[in-house]
Amino acid sequence: MKSTALKAGAVGVAATLALAGCGGGGGGGGAADPSGATLSIGMTNDVMDWDPGQAHVGHLLQPYQAAYDTLILREPDGEYSPMLATEWEYDDTNTVLTMSLRDDVTFSDGEQFDADAVVANLEHFQADNGRQAAQLRSFAGAEAIDATTVEITLTQADPAFEYFLSQAAGLMGSPAALDGDEIGAVPVGSGPYVMDTAATQAGSQYVFTPREDYWNPDLQLFSSITFRPLVDVTARVNALASGQVDATIVNAPSVAQLEGSGFTLVAQPVDWSGLLLFDRDGSMVPALGDVRVRQAINYAVDRQTLLDAVQLGYGETTAQPFGPTTGAFDEELEDAYPYDPERARELLAEAGYSSGVTIQVPSVGQFESYIAALRQQLGDVGITLEPVPIPDQELVTEISSGDYPVGLFQMFQGEPWVAIQQIISTDALYNSRDSMTPELQALIDAVQAAPTPEESDAAAQEVNRYVVENAWFVPVFRPDQLYFVDADITVEPQIQMAVPSIYNFAPAS
Repeated sequence: MKSTALKAGAVGVAATLALAGCGGGGGGGGAADPSGATLSIGMTNDVMDWDPGQAHVGHLLQPYQAAYDTLILREPDGEYSPMLATEWEYDDTNTVLTMSLRDDVTFSDGEQFDADAVVANLEHFQADNGRQAAQLRSFAGAEAIDATTVEITLTQADPAFEYFLSQAAGLMGSPAALDGDEIGAVPVGSGPYVMDTAATQAGSQYVFTPREDYWNPDLQLFSSITFRPLVDVTARVNALASGQVDATIVNAPSVAQLEGSGFTLVAQPVDWSGLLLFDRDGSMVPALGDVRVRQAINYAVDRQTLLDAVQLGYGETTAQPFGPTTGAFDEELEDAYPYDPERARELLAEAGYSSGVTIQVPSVGQFESYIAALRQQLGDVGITLEPVPIPDQELVTEISSGDYPVGLFQMFQGEPWVAIQQIISTDALYNSRDSMTPELQALIDAVQAAPTPEESDAAAQEVNRYVVENAWFVPVFRPDQLYFVDADITVEPQIQMAVPSIYNFAPAS
């Protein structure tokens, strides 16, 4: 697939917006006739704020896509296509991005979309400091050159900036509404649908209908789209089985029930699951400062047994934090640490810890059985994993706090620069104790400075090899994201997303 590495000179994006019929363009004409087809989606979380400055990604990108277009469209295979931006190119330093914009787009409040709107949205997104504010970490400013041309300046090259403009940072809201309170409850965007406030009940269901005079009616395939927040997986399964929702994500134990009821399973690995070894300098647990101990933990883990126990086999084992859909993936690293408890004991003895090591790990209800299985396997070689119970809702806060030597979590396997900024760099949320070596920093710098996608991917592979060989993590498996749809709906999975983009759904007929 195409890397998100920055490219010197013209990107030359000339492809049409395949899913959205960009060639037909044009604003007037009203919404497409979806022949009465409706779509209801079960979500894992509620939308707490509809302001695009507070937009999230992953599971929660879907509802924002109904109300807000992005500057760049990310196709199901990860390729980029025009959306509100028709072309874009970087200068020779990869720090100035010039975008050409559509001239036939309005927001749902009637305001015109133009370069000034792009500037207002980027500045708002940065200032609003939402959950994805880090997407604009490198944003220095933007200037409207004319109504259909915007120039974006970065503080430094950002290999993931195009990706971010297809995600939360690229969502465009009406500048007239951005500074008000109302947009938090009712979105005001340029997207294909508008919220039906009469049918919407916050916390229960959010109903959207096609917007009149939308610039691309080929995206309006449904007469209504309803998003239902259903945090509990049992509630999502029951809603799907009873016809309250047409599509949702479930867990492995639910698969047999739903497959036998005529639903279609769309499965793909997106994340990796395992231990993050935060205390790599040994300041909390001296043993973890020795690479041999970290490697021993990797050798002590029976990945296939854990995959079968935790995921009923739905997924694939791995020993690396970058997935097959990314340019950093290295097939040779997949089995870098085969299950070898004897080798684990040898490494512990070489490091001077033959008498054993005790490591605390924060534990939540959803991971209890997982941690219990890990405790048994690590205990077999002399490593005691000691769970510290914490509330489920505090998991992210606790494992990113720096207060624990290790953490068990499920991490996104996204584009290399995105993943590096999430789990490896000193700015990464999940490098909670700011581990770094001069050698690794030089490898990271090479990813950022690479002038071509191919060179960026090659540099990212070196980062991958370094963190695997130095056992920064204990990847165990890539769990399948188990997404079900009923027979009336067709859907194409979205690369590196647990749930499909809203553009990927269509009536089966």
